[in-house]
Amino acid sequence: MKVFQRAGQPVISVDAKKKELVGLFAHGGRDYQPRGQPERVRTHDFPDKHLGKICPYGVYDPTHNRGWVSVGIDHDTAQFAVESIRRWWWHMGKACYPQAQAVLITADGGGSNASRNRLWKVELQKLADEIGLAIYVRHFPPGTSKWHKIEHRMFCHITENWRGRPLISHEVVVNLIGNTTTDTGLTIQAELDKNAYPTGIKVSNEDMKRLNLSPAKFHGKDWNYAIKPR
Repeated sequence: MKVFQRAGQPVISVDAKKKELVGLFAHGGRDYQPRGQPERVRTHDFPDKHLGKICPYGVYDPTHNRGWVSVGIDHDTAQFAVESIRRWWWHMGKACYPQAQAVLITADGGGSNASRNRLWKVELQKLADEIGLAIYVRHFPPGTSKWHKIEHRMFCHITENWRGRPLISHEVVVNLIGNTTTDTGLTIQAELDKNAYPTGIKVSNEDMKRLNLSPAKFHGKDWNYAIKPR
């Protein structure tokens, strides 16, 4: 990671935040409110048929202390994860790193960006081809996800910012995330992603053979690899 940063190359930490119900639902934590005027919420947490749930996927740049969050309204899939990274690049990353030649991604070993998720790698190949950059991926081994910088440098502050407040609409969610800041200079941009991301997409062995994937010497088959433009 430090090698990339010293070379002026982008390093990002990515992960999906916990799904949240949208609507007049109780939300954990406390917030200041005039005495005798509590926020009125529903007594049961049955999902709203129209608003459903949101799935925030975050991209954190530790070098510039800046973040991007795509607020998804469909499934948390590998396509959604890579689309979030794509939006970060075109909205933020390209301007911050105009001379970039490669991107380093640190990610958990499970979920939509799992180390064994074939679709994740296929979608990353599409992204590498599109932006013309090599993408180096480093997955955290099992039991070490709390070392992930996005968890304690971005997600925790988002949680703190919307504590005790019902997430009554998608607009409220996006605004609360986008208005999250810290004394150390953290800034975040957020955007609603209305795309549909179907589950159950199969990736064949032939699809995997077409990837321009180079495993690293250390745990290359499990956690560390590079995907370069074809």
